Amino acid sequence: MNNLIAVITKNPLVNSLVKTKIGDSLTISIFEDIRQAIKYIYNFYPTLIVVELNDDNKNIFYFLKNIKEDSFFSQTSILAILPDDLIIPTWEDIPIDDYIRYSDLENDLSMRVNLCLSRSSKIVEINPLTKLPGNTTIIRQLQQRIEKKELFAVAYADLDYFKPFNDRYGFSRGDEVIKMLGRLIYNIVKDNQRSGSFVGHIGGDDFIYIMNIDLIEKTTETIIYHYDRIILSFYDYEDRIKGYIESIDREGNKRTFPIMCLSIGITHNKYKTFVHYGEITQILADLKNYAKTKKGSFFIVDRRV
Repeated sequence: MNNLIAVITKNPLVNSLVKTKIGDSLTISIFEDIRQAIKYIYNFYPTLIVVELNDDNKNIFYFLKNIKEDSFFSQTSILAILPDDLIIPTWEDIPIDDYIRYSDLENDLSMRVNLCLSRSSKIVEINPLTKLPGNTTIIRQLQQRIEKKELFAVAYADLDYFKPFNDRYGFSRGDEVIKMLGRLIYNIVKDNQRSGSFVGHIGGDDFIYIMNIDLIEKTTETIIYHYDRIILSFYDYEDRIKGYIESIDREGNKRTFPIMCLSIGITHNKYKTFVHYGEITQILADLKNYAKTKKGSFFIVDRRV
């Protein structure tokens, strides 16, 4: 996998050293300020962000903090370049993984960059297709919230008729659907609840998202609304017009299948107490399976006490 590096600096000397020390072996994009870099970072998810920090741009800390809290950047390291005389009162509030002083750039820049890249490569609990956290992180998120006695809601989203679509159009187009759905869920969840929410990719076409109880139903309605309009673009024109595709079922028989729809089950702990994440996953699986019995995209909320 090619390592992409975003460098944010206005300093010509830093710019030159970056190109000289690491430019030959890695794919580097250099930006003068964070405004220029944001679009690149959120579109290409670089493995490493190298940023020059000084008294003039301390406001960049807010952006870096958002990056570190964003699950899409779980594998992204941040390396800060600091003036020799810059004093950091406490490192706890600085959202970086490593730093290097100006005086050490000549000798140590390449080594620090390689260390950051090595660290990122060891963070493997992430789905390579969607860049979302996988099962281990999902389980940890659920269990931590249970143990902290937080009030929260969880949704389990699953595509219907995905296998026939894959058989009809091929794995490449199927992967594009998965990536679209992951990004769609993530964007809408974060639009509705920036802080404290979580989106994970169980695997295949299954996703989990965690939100505040009073926000999750409206968010799910929005996800389904946009999904139902976007998914049509992944079908050939003739199949869109027909409203179905011809493919092979699990028994090897040729039959017709509707346009893929989204089934979502939602549960929460407002009226019940969970002690183990397994209780949640079992309820969600049952709810999701019930949603699959309904025609078209559908979600159901667990109303049981």
